[in-house]
Amino acid sequence: MSRVLVIGSGGREHAIAHTLLRGERVSEVFCAPGNPGMKADGIVPVNLSLSNHSALIDFARDKQIDWVFVGPENPLIEGMVDDFQAAGFPAFGPTRKAAQIEGSKTFAKELMQRYNVPTAAYATFDNFDASIAYVQEQGAPIVIKADGLAAGKGVTVAMDEDSAIAALKDIFLDHRFGAAGSRVVIEEFLEGQEFSLMCFVRGDEFWSMPISQDHKRAYDGDEGPNTGGMGAYSPVPQIPSSAVAQAEETIIKPVIAGMVAEDNPFTGILYAGLIATADGPKVIEFNARFGDPETEVVLPKLTSDLGAGIEALLHGEEPVFSWDEERTTLAVVVASEGYPDKTVTGAAIHEFDCSATQAEHGTHVYYAGVADSEDGDDLVASSGRVLLVQTTADTVQDAQNIIYDILDHTDTTGMFYRHDIGFKAIQ
Repeated sequence: MSRVLVIGSGGREHAIAHTLLRGERVSEVFCAPGNPGMKADGIVPVNLSLSNHSALIDFARDKQIDWVFVGPENPLIEGMVDDFQAAGFPAFGPTRKAAQIEGSKTFAKELMQRYNVPTAAYATFDNFDASIAYVQEQGAPIVIKADGLAAGKGVTVAMDEDSAIAALKDIFLDHRFGAAGSRVVIEEFLEGQEFSLMCFVRGDEFWSMPISQDHKRAYDGDEGPNTGGMGAYSPVPQIPSSAVAQAEETIIKPVIAGMVAEDNPFTGILYAGLIATADGPKVIEFNARFGDPETEVVLPKLTSDLGAGIEALLHGEEPVFSWDEERTTLAVVVASEGYPDKTVTGAAIHEFDCSATQAEHGTHVYYAGVADSEDGDDLVASSGRVLLVQTTADTVQDAQNIIYDILDHTDTTGMFYRHDIGFKAIQ
């Protein structure tokens, strides 16, 4: 049995670690830095900084870690996989070069252009005045994206020119996203429903996961600012299997083959954020890791051993991944008041009573932005997205009923959540 180090601290990493421990291959999971809410699932948080690669490698040596799973985007783009591999540890995730597919939207767009991958028409700018002129020439609706990493908040879907210009001012003049906003990608607006297709990838081979649908807007009815995600569900019944198969053929295959052809092979989790247009699926964005909160609804559908599958990928063997294709998983994020713009942390976290549904439905709480209270007896909100409550049921409606019964009977003072996760599946 293996001892594994998971890098990261959020709900995604909680779900990864929890799923590893559900299998038989992994006996112990450390999570650096993790969060105190993970302890309830037998995960061991490690108080080490994500930026201190040498300290993390020393910890892995000391604890005789068998392999490492790097969860978040920043460590991947900073070359953490490269550093662990150089130190002799198998590490699951893309190298620094391969992670550019998320780290630079321009890199991803140019790659798609070279391999004829369907995506929105675009232009890239590093100049405020030129970007304004382009918006005025193209008109609205139009999409404005900070080129670099912006924690899921660097995208504005502008339905009018004033909103687009305000977004460009936010990026170029107010420097809201720092270095991530030194360039912008401006794209045509695409009509259709979005869905997320995540795959395990090794070179030019891939193994797809069930698709999911994230809810980016902060408030009910897809109102309010973009967030890192307020909830998700899987599968997405309104997206036909033929669209998924087309996406695999026209998007996933050529992209990973192109990375190999350019001597930049991708190994890890490739996330394709897609939109089902009248002309077929097109790419909105790529991520170089599991999506969050999509991970928390996709991994509970896994019926095989995650640890065994990843070890097979790391050792050049054929992995086995099997999924519950029938039932629905749905999850709702509970966030601090004011998120994402003026987050107010410190709210007390009360216990969510999942006992009535736990045995039958596998209801679970995944913690993200939490810390110990001053007396150490309770948890408090320490970030924007605080936790996520997930369940499994026969239908989207059934899953909604379970989740909202739990949430509506829990004291969430100082926090908020959307009340309509999954609404597009039952309209």
